[in-house]
Amino acid sequence: MSNTRERGGVDRRSVVKALGAVGAALATPEFSWGTLAAQGDIEPFEIRVSDQELDDLRERLRLARWPPDTPGEPWSYGTDRAYLEELIAHWRDEFDWRVHEAELNSFDHYMTTVDGQRLHFVHQRSRGSSSFPLVMTHGWPGTVWEMLPSVKALSDPASHGGDTAEAFDVIVPSIPGFGFSGEPAEGTDIARTGDLWVGLMDQLGYDRFGAYGSDWGAAVTRYLGGRYPDRVAGIHTPGAPPRQQREPNTEPERDYLRRSELWSVDETGYQRIQGTKPQTLAFGLTDSPIGLAAWITEKLRSWSDCDGNVENRFSKDQILTLVSIYWHTRTIGTSVRYYYANGLGSSRGRSRGGGPVQVPQGYAQFVGIPSRSGPPRSFLADPPDNVTHWSVFDTGGHFPAIEEPELLVGDLRKFFGPLR
Repeated sequence: MSNTRERGGVDRRSVVKALGAVGAALATPEFSWGTLAAQGDIEPFEIRVSDQELDDLRERLRLARWPPDTPGEPWSYGTDRAYLEELIAHWRDEFDWRVHEAELNSFDHYMTTVDGQRLHFVHQRSRGSSSFPLVMTHGWPGTVWEMLPSVKALSDPASHGGDTAEAFDVIVPSIPGFGFSGEPAEGTDIARTGDLWVGLMDQLGYDRFGAYGSDWGAAVTRYLGGRYPDRVAGIHTPGAPPRQQREPNTEPERDYLRRSELWSVDETGYQRIQGTKPQTLAFGLTDSPIGLAAWITEKLRSWSDCDGNVENRFSKDQILTLVSIYWHTRTIGTSVRYYYANGLGSSRGRSRGGGPVQVPQGYAQFVGIPSRSGPPRSFLADPPDNVTHWSVFDTGGHFPAIEEPELLVGDLRKFFGPLR
């Protein structure tokens, strides 16, 4: 076995990692040495990608290498080449990052350090004196991007069809390793993320708050509701209460299980590689903007209420804003590492849980994807007494905060109203 330690007792892996962190910090939007040195101080943050970085991206897109097209129906083998070529041409020739960078910067962004972890977050305060703090947690392949269409309506209800008494102070952190937050410490899982959120809320001076999250964010939110009942007033997540663990008795119940099994076969392969070999995937997706766009766009299409046409839900500019966030921050590799940390796709087990939810909880089902419409009511267990709210909407999919922001905002106002 070769010796991996250099003279002076410095581990080569540690040197490479440290140099990589510095390089990423210098290449990533608005990371200064002052920001890197800050320990616990909250600093305003501005997203700013260099002209050199944008020029490099355009050159990579110009030099695209395409695989042979596939037989069969479009999208049947994965991302459709014809659509991806169209999207990449738009990225190269028409997409204006500066426009979307300015839109992102219209929100109030900050950086801080909690328990050694560098955290980025949006903190959109309400002007009202009776506002209620709400932490919103995104999932994968989302970033804070997926929550932002709902943020301004929550923080400024008077300008978005609501009443000033319904205002929230909205906090949207970037999960470590996603977007603008720093590289996660080893083992950063759902529980660690929830603990960091509580530390962040401590820094912001919020003793009591509500929580909403989707995808991984739903798991973080449920952890908060189980681990911190003294701090969390209530939690809200997409979906329905758990189903009964029994054999199906009716045709609708059998149909639900068939659809679930088919979904598991067709749509969860990504979890295996992200949960077992995330670094292998990271090399290709960090180096190829086209590969990155293909990986993310296919999920946006499959998981949204778009009827097979991703642009029924997301414009090209919306898709490319999300892809660009991952590209310019070089965080696709650390984001997929979250699956490994939580034991998804391997025999290592799942993340540490926070125990049963002990606070009021609300559910909102968005059943616009026929194959993911959820179990029939007969198949659901009797919800616990602390399920105080349960809505079902005929539209929307995996990303309700950006697919159906008006429906979600209204539902959050309704659920948290009695808890304020």
